[in-house]
Order: sequence, then C-alpha cells, then structure tokens
Amino acid sequence: MSLIVAALGGNAIIKPGQKGTIREQFDNTFESMGYIAHLVRAGHRVVLTHGNGPQVGFIMMQVEAARGKVPYVPLNVDVAQSQGSMGYMIAQSLVNQLKDHHLDTRVAPVVTQVLVDPHDPAFEHPTKPVGPFYDRAHVEELERCGHAMVEDSGRGWRRVVPSPVPVDIIEVEVIKKLVRDGVIVVACGGGGVPVVEEDGDLKGVDAVIDKDLASSLLAREIGADVVMFLTTVDKVCLNYNTPAQVELDRLTVEDAHRYLAEGQFTPGSMGPKIQAAVEFVEQGGERAVVCRPEGVVEALEGRRGTVVVR
Repeated sequence: MSLIVAALGGNAIIKPGQKGTIREQFDNTFESMGYIAHLVRAGHRVVLTHGNGPQVGFIMMQVEAARGKVPYVPLNVDVAQSQGSMGYMIAQSLVNQLKDHHLDTRVAPVVTQVLVDPHDPAFEHPTKPVGPFYDRAHVEELERCGHAMVEDSGRGWRRVVPSPVPVDIIEVEVIKKLVRDGVIVVACGGGGVPVVEEDGDLKGVDAVIDKDLASSLLAREIGADVVMFLTTVDKVCLNYNTPAQVELDRLTVEDAHRYLAEGQFTPGSMGPKIQAAVEFVEQGGERAVVCRPEGVVEALEGRRGTVVVR
C-alpha cells in the first residue's frame, strides 16, 4: 500500500460562512478525519499537513488586542502556536474516528520547522497577506512597528509578509521514524515554522511558507508515493468559473507547465497546488492528486479528482 501525504485545505477546518468557533472547527475536523480514516482502513500509511490561515489570523488579533498588556509575540511563534492547537484538534479527531472504525493506530502531531533561504527574494518583497483587516487610522502605528501594510481591494489594510520557498524540513528524520513505527503524523502545519540558519543555529523569521509547497517537499523528503491536495473543488479546471470551464481528469507535467505559464491557475488558489504537484512528480513521486476530502479513496483509485503524472 502507498505512503501518502495528504494536505488539508482550510475548508476541512472552517467552512465558508462560519465564524470559526472551536466547536465548529472540531466538528469540521472530525468530519474530515472520517475520510482520512477510510484511507487508513484501506491499508495506506498517511502523513497529514494542513493550512492555518484563519487560525493564525485569530492568534494575531489576540496578540494585537493584548499589545501593552503582555509581551509581543512574533509571527513565527504564532505559526508554532497554531501548529500545536490544530495538531491537537486533528490528532484527537482522527483517533476518535479510527476507534469508530475499530482501528488502533497512533497519531502524533509534530511542531515542524522548515528551513528557508535568508537571501530568498521574497524577503525583499513581502506579498502574503496575513491577519485581520485594519482601518487607515491603525496603519501608521503598525508601520512604525516595522510591519509592511497594503490596501486590500477596498476592504481595508492588511499586513503582508514574505513567502519564501521551503528548502528543508528540520524534523524530517523524526517524522520518518514515526512513520516507520506505524504512526500517523501531523506535520508542517501552515507550511511549517519558517527558520533560517545563522552561524550553525536556527532562528525563526516572520514569514509564511505556502503549505502546498511545504507538503510537496515533505512528501519528497520522506519518500512518499502520493501527495494529495484536499480542496473545495471536484477537479482541476481550465477557464475556471467561466462558461468555457473544462474539468481535467488527468494532467501531465508538460501540460501543467504550459497552463501555469498561461495563467490558468491563480497564485492564491490552484496555482500553488499545481506547482507543488509538478515538483513532487518531477522529482520522483509516483503521482499527485487534487480532490475533495470526501473523495480521497476514489481519487486514489483514479475514479475522482485530478491526477498529475509525468
């Protein structure tokens, strides 16, 4: 059976229109873990990754609200906090689902650091929006604190941070050992805590790593057979959300490169998933799959979703 890295999208934790209460997040996570339990029951080994956009945004709002009352917490620590809380939620939900399936499989969340290049051009040009929207009155104060701010489509101002390319998974050997021991690992939450190396030591930096690129890197480093990107659409589409929309059952690396160059896949949505899928397949992965969480078993068998192959 296959070793699979499954990357959970935000909809697996908070659904559109929800406030994102802890009860809602637990309910959604439990539902999503039911689909993962089907993979485990089918005999596959699984490593889970996940996004953290709304959750780290909540943490940042708490930090801002507590400014002057408690010491300031930087973004890299916010990411680590979200990994811990979401790892707890995912692990508990999956253990409960596995018990319902009469499976006694251990689950372990791992707070994961991901190495980035300190000279990555992204550090000179921060573009990734994070956290809440602010009105103009708060922008100057945030800029005085060293934060880069941009106006976002008339909805207010948001902080933007670098989004460097992931280079290495610091805890990869620990993750490999856990996988060999039959443990389901939750890792690289939110793309991982971004760190750089200075004089042989690791140091956290304020950035956000794309979780799909980090998932692809993790899959390559642990020798996974398949990487799955679980999202809100049935299949990858050309001309998405237009009258000319075309769903794709299969996508070759060559075609994917062409469609990416044509701008078919937007940077904030399907683009990173296709880029990550291509990198995984080009560097030896068997295949990548894009599908809804409820279709993971069928997609693995080629009956749902879109498969990316050489």
